[in-house]
Parts: sequence; structure tokens; C-alpha cells
Amino acid sequence: MNQVSTWKADPLAWGRGPRIFEAFLEPTCPFSAKAFGKLDETLASAGEDRVTIKIRLQSQPWHMYSGVIVRCILAASTLPAGKEAAKSVIAAVAAHREEFEFARHCGGPNMDATPNDIIKRIEAYSGLRLAEAFAIPDLDREIKWHCKYARQNGIHVSPTFMIDGLVRSDMSSGDSVSDWVSRLLAG
Repeated sequence: MNQVSTWKADPLAWGRGPRIFEAFLEPTCPFSAKAFGKLDETLASAGEDRVTIKIRLQSQPWHMYSGVIVRCILAASTLPAGKEAAKSVIAAVAAHREEFEFARHCGGPNMDATPNDIIKRIEAYSGLRLAEAFAIPDLDREIKWHCKYARQNGIHVSPTFMIDGLVRSDMSSGDSVSDWVSRLLAG
């Protein structure tokens, strides 16, 4: 019997402005975590009616559990709270980053962790039940979309930023929110 899938991933977008700011983030990357922490303030400063901020997930293989965590974020986006649930997962991982990463990308306590352990940690920190949504068989289509979109735009590392479809190599997670806002509202 062919089962029809009824889930929908909520787009990870906030604001409704014509200026599009896309942040390509890997959830366990310390620089992505720093950038993620500035997104709400950037939107508030720039104005929700002037800017739309979109999070694009940039899974990176040297962050060993990156794929599992990205799938958790996208699984959260299928829950009733949608993008806000996904944002809660990103925030939980960012706040406890060391518990989801390997020492020097190749060692430490996470060598003994299983994907189920990682899911349970994220559930504990985010307060969300993710295991069932994580197991959606065709959830990988969302993951593949994020990967394909990044590759089509020449993006290979995180964080990377785009404004209105153009990669901004002059922007970094170390910039101030006011610097980001001035770039967003220029031109």
C-alpha cells in the first residue's frame, strides 16, 4: 500500500520585508552559534516590514553529528509550533554546543553517543518531543533541499550570509548587529 505523506516543514523565515537576509548555519559551529544569537536583534533593529531573515542549514561532515542535528531541526519544523520549534532546537544546541560536538572533531565522550542519545539530549534541552518527527521517512527531502540550495549558491562553509541572493563575503559572525543592519538597509 502506498502511504501518502501529510507532513509539512515550516520555512525557517522571520519578518516580511522585501530585503532578504539568508544565514547559512551549521548548528554546532561556534561561529554559526554566534551568528544565530544575533538574528533576532538584527530583525528587530532592521524592522520586520523591511527585512526577511531566513535560516538555511549548512550541514558539515567535520561536525560529526551535524546531519542528525540538522534532521532534528527540520523535524521540529514539522511540529505544530513549526519554525519556532525549529528555532528552539537551534537555540538549545547553541547553548549546549559542546555536548553535541567532538573534541577536535574526532574524539571525546561523543565517540560513544548514538544518534538516539543526541535526539534525547536535544529533546531534554529544547523541551520538544522529536523522535517521531525525526523518523518521518521522507524528511530527507527537506535536508536535501537545504544542501542543494547552498551548493547552487556556491556555499560550502558556515556561517555564510547572502543579501538578496548575493553572497556577502564581507560579513561575519564577528560583526556587530549594527554593521549587519547597515549592510541590509544599504542600497
